[in-house]
Amino acid sequence: MKLTVNGRPAEVDVPGGTSLVEVLREHLHLRGTKIGCGTGRCGACTVRLGDRTVASCLLPVALAEGEEITTVEGLAAPDGPPHPVQAAMIACHGVQCGACTPGMVVTLATYLDAEPAPDADGVRHALTGNLCRCTGYHTIVDAAMTAAQEGHP
Repeated sequence: MKLTVNGRPAEVDVPGGTSLVEVLREHLHLRGTKIGCGTGRCGACTVRLGDRTVASCLLPVALAEGEEITTVEGLAAPDGPPHPVQAAMIACHGVQCGACTPGMVVTLATYLDAEPAPDADGVRHALTGNLCRCTGYHTIVDAAMTAAQEGHP
């Protein structure tokens, strides 16, 4: 399989039915993407595929060929500052245990790319597929609003 992950070409020798999350974590050693439920319900494994988010635990890697895959590691420039959503999650205390954080960050970054002037209800709706058991979501919504106000790219 020939992939483009975080702007770089990657090649893996796996069956096409292998889940994208397994390829990312075990073959490409990009362990920011988490495995939560394994059934596409928690959002911990969310990555960007082109301009949309997907549950990488459900996506066979063969369906990702020819698409740009962006993981949480690929949102910020290498050796650069954190992505605005990452910085806002830190500043607004939107992180507790961290299990959901990569999926939340990718989801919010993708949402803010499409909706640069969100309201809190829109952010909550965008996070529908992402579960957090620690924060109660309030600080995560605050982080999204902060990133949007500070000029999310």
